[in-house]
Amino acid sequence: MRRTLRLMLTAAGPYAPQFRATLRISAAASLFQAAAYATFIPLLAALIHEPVRTGRAWLWVGVLAALVCIEAALRVREMAFTYDYWHLVTQTTRLRLGAKLRSMQQQELARRAAGDLTSVVGSNATTAAGAISSLSTLFIQLVAVPTVLGVVVLAVDWRLGLVLAAATLAALPLVRQVQRRSNSGFHETDEADAAFSSRIVEYVQGLPVLKATGQAGADSPRLTPVLAHQHQAQVKANRSAALPVAGAQLIVQLALVALVAIGSALALDMRLSPVVLVAVVVTAARFAEPLSMAAVMTKLFELSEAALRRVDDVLATQPLPVAPGGQRPSAFDIRFDNVTFAYDGQNQPTLDGIDLTVSERSLTALVGPSGSGKTTITKLISRYADPQHGTIRLGGTDLRTLEPDELLRHIAIVFQDVYLFDDTIRANIAMGRPDATDDEIEAAARAANAHDFVSRLPEGYRTRVGEIGSALSGGERQRISIARAILKDAPVILLDEPTAALDTESEVLVQQAIDRLVVGKTVVVIAHRLSTVVGADQILVLDAGRITQRGTHTELLADRDGRYARMWAAQLAARQWHAGHCGVARAVCE
Repeated sequence: MRRTLRLMLTAAGPYAPQFRATLRISAAASLFQAAAYATFIPLLAALIHEPVRTGRAWLWVGVLAALVCIEAALRVREMAFTYDYWHLVTQTTRLRLGAKLRSMQQQELARRAAGDLTSVVGSNATTAAGAISSLSTLFIQLVAVPTVLGVVVLAVDWRLGLVLAAATLAALPLVRQVQRRSNSGFHETDEADAAFSSRIVEYVQGLPVLKATGQAGADSPRLTPVLAHQHQAQVKANRSAALPVAGAQLIVQLALVALVAIGSALALDMRLSPVVLVAVVVTAARFAEPLSMAAVMTKLFELSEAALRRVDDVLATQPLPVAPGGQRPSAFDIRFDNVTFAYDGQNQPTLDGIDLTVSERSLTALVGPSGSGKTTITKLISRYADPQHGTIRLGGTDLRTLEPDELLRHIAIVFQDVYLFDDTIRANIAMGRPDATDDEIEAAARAANAHDFVSRLPEGYRTRVGEIGSALSGGERQRISIARAILKDAPVILLDEPTAALDTESEVLVQQAIDRLVVGKTVVVIAHRLSTVVGADQILVLDAGRITQRGTHTELLADRDGRYARMWAAQLAARQWHAGHCGVARAVCE
């Protein structure tokens, strides 16, 4: 429980002081509740005594009423946390998780599945808040009340007290067994639920492909395995603890039978008052109820702990460290000094000893085969992760000394695969600068060649784009993305070949928008079509994580045996073949 309590305090966050106070109130209320049950012993003794001790009976009735009232008052204060703070803890936990995801290393964020994080922020956060607000106080009640009543019975008659103590000692190993089995079972169940959530997200996003390949529907091979695994994990978690739970409950019931039998024998032998025996049996019944319930509730506690662990795992994730001495860049050239970087779990570095300089207000193109390290260079510029060796500087400032938010204020990124949020066009553009006016947003859209098609939409800039921008074409999404970058007006632009997947007409419009975007900026572009970077200030050719060539288009073509010249010749031949092919089968090309 100490481990669970630590997780609860972590999840409670700013409400940890109120949570601690509630635990103290719950402990006090449980003690008063146990004391109230204990008063039945002297109360019954006074009522059954010959003659009835009326004064003493009324005294104990008054004590009982006072104890019940005090407990009720404490329970009201205890429930105040449950009702007043439960939704606040849930909300705050989700906000803290969101802030942690925002500050999380991009490499760590990419490692975690979207569905898994959705499960943590959604159901796990709710379960964690429920454990903090309700289960914690229930646990205290399950422990405190039997403990006090056991001590009372032991004080009344040590033999009957030993019966209850023996039952408790016999049941505890079974409760611990329930805990161990439930712990592993619910951990596996929670992982299976997270895997299913991830697969559902993937299924929904990939539904067009699945339909086209005949793999959509309830029996989809993308869903069936994770559904089966989830079912098996749930069955295993429930069945594994069933026998120990039944055993613990049986021991408790047998203990009550033994207590009645031994007490009856003592009463018949005149070594125990029948009145005391009746009072002890009433008290013991109240003792046994929480103990029996504890075996069942253990599964619920372990389920909550599994959720608390997953929440704690995200909250404990450390952001990229920020070294001291950082200063806001006053210039925006980029320099890599002997940079070596390997992704987590990879033995071979993706970048190996990279040295490069991107002058301020210049355009540098990165070309090379897939896996050569082009995207990794752009990721490191935005501090996706820190290199294992070497230094990356922006305007002479080591990136490791800059807060991620400070760094990203100076960088705008246009990806090949555009992600738009299910919101209005205006909101998606305004993400580049949330305080922008309508006129500024429209000006950015005009510069990105987006205003004309936006104006033709039924609601103009207030038209919702659908999930991932599904209501727009690829070229339209790309122009919205460029409008966002234009509005941000960052001095450094990273482009991941934004025209690669577009038709000819869209490519022309997007290229015009890019030309406006990069004016006066420090630009790094990943180029797949070499024709788009002929005018670059420098072209870097990468292969297997190393820069094998660098220079202008003309300089690189001069080396006829170099990779760049071969790539250029191959792409030129492909275009010539395509032109000839269209001459033979124009209808197909069109």
